[in-house]
Amino acid sequence: MVDEEYFQFSLKVFVNKKQTKVLFAEADNDFADVLLSFLTLPLGKIVGILKKHYGGGEAPVDIGSLTTLYNGVANLEDASFWDEGCKEILLNPKSSSEIEAEYRKLKIDISETQPIEYFTCNNLNCKANILRFPCLSIYYDTVRCCCGETMKRVVEKESRANDCKDGVFTRNSESFIISDDLRILPNTTGFVQTLKSFGIADTYGAELRNATFGFNEIMDLLKASLLSHTPLTDIILNKNQIYDYARTKYEPRFSLEQIATKANSRSKNMNLKVVLQKSTNKLLLAQADDNFVDFLFSFLAIPLGGAEHLLGSNTCLKSIDSLHQSVADLTDHNYLASVDTKNMLMNPELHHGYISENMILPLSEQRLYATFNSTWGTIKCSSVKFVRGQGKYVKGPRLYKISDDLTVTPFCMASTLSIIESLKIPLSDVKEIELQIGLEEGLSILKASLTSTSALTDGLKIDGMFMKQQSKDTDVSGGLKIDDVFMKQQSKDTDVSGGLKIDDVFMKQVSKDTDVSQNRRPRYSFIDKCFSCFNPSYMKL
Repeated sequence: MVDEEYFQFSLKVFVNKKQTKVLFAEADNDFADVLLSFLTLPLGKIVGILKKHYGGGEAPVDIGSLTTLYNGVANLEDASFWDEGCKEILLNPKSSSEIEAEYRKLKIDISETQPIEYFTCNNLNCKANILRFPCLSIYYDTVRCCCGETMKRVVEKESRANDCKDGVFTRNSESFIISDDLRILPNTTGFVQTLKSFGIADTYGAELRNATFGFNEIMDLLKASLLSHTPLTDIILNKNQIYDYARTKYEPRFSLEQIATKANSRSKNMNLKVVLQKSTNKLLLAQADDNFVDFLFSFLAIPLGGAEHLLGSNTCLKSIDSLHQSVADLTDHNYLASVDTKNMLMNPELHHGYISENMILPLSEQRLYATFNSTWGTIKCSSVKFVRGQGKYVKGPRLYKISDDLTVTPFCMASTLSIIESLKIPLSDVKEIELQIGLEEGLSILKASLTSTSALTDGLKIDGMFMKQQSKDTDVSGGLKIDDVFMKQQSKDTDVSGGLKIDDVFMKQVSKDTDVSQNRRPRYSFIDKCFSCFNPSYMKL
């Protein structure tokens, strides 16, 4: 068995003449396996292991809005969840059993995968135990033994697998060329074609270096792959750059064509109320029930490769996009370990029971049969679809407050008013809009959560110029709301000769025939009275 604490990979690295950029690196299949394993990690697992490794010091690792979403789950009281198991799933989500078995074969496993526990009943007189063919379960206290008792006594833990002889995700005999942005090519592609594929036009003066990657460097690589376009340069040349994942790098466009047919069965919509500042269209907070919160929390259970699959390798995580696309370009039988490996990496299944009933995204989860035989005995799996039988993570009906960075807290009217007061925003400048969240909006929020600390604003395209949906628009102060409404009233004394469009309201210009020379006030339209600032003649009277 490999000692992960001390094991190190050796890479051959080519650096440009100015020593400012890694052109490419050459590594064996063991390193490629570890790199590809990033795609199989659930998003919540990634946030968790980065927080544990780097801590919350002066420079904590923040991944878009996922970190604040994760922290919100951690800080939410246990009573908000159906049970403590639901909260644990979100804070420490597992990969599918098939993938977790592969983790144990890696030279360096950063997933913190624990050996599988097997449970049996406490009935020592159970015939199955006497005959040494016990009924076992991989779920604590959810399945009944053949004698009728629930199985919650730990029998034994699965031992860690021995070193893999055939490779984990790639074939054991292969070596690979890796670009600075983590694009992988087999080392049989050809020198010229490889340079062309990586966009390298000049290798004059390039220097060959040897680099070693141990556990800490692999963790650095995971972090850099999520925050940088040049992770190898940042680690190997010790750039220590401050990774910039500001909102300006968020790209809202993506295609629904590849997933539209799969989404038909989950085409339901959810309601979300957002509170905006009218003068700036800035999102102050959102209010939602447990259904939408359940949907947001489920992001943490989605594997990184699953998010890439949903968004068509266009997540704005440029290095991860390149890594995901590389798998698509690899020939299955030549370079990958098995015929199922490509799908395992490009669209990993969620662990059994992780998809809640409120998931509108077309995801798939691991299938488990009611029973199956193993060297341990007859394994009995939970018969319910969701681990604890509720089909949801959080309890309801209940309202929650959601900040722009996806921090979720229980809704409290007093605290909401306190937030608005602290921002010194008058209620007359506050409006509330109810939105319908469907597949497209859900995908957009997911994409924004990966890179933006304003996931709701970016995901729902809320800014000073554009709001996609404006249903049930309400003025919190009790006044009249006139946004996006064509007002067509006009004064009887006004001959309309043209129109001026201001904020989607047609303001009717006063005709030359209008008599304003007399000492009587002309009758103006409803719009003229509401927007007197646009009618100089009215202001003079």
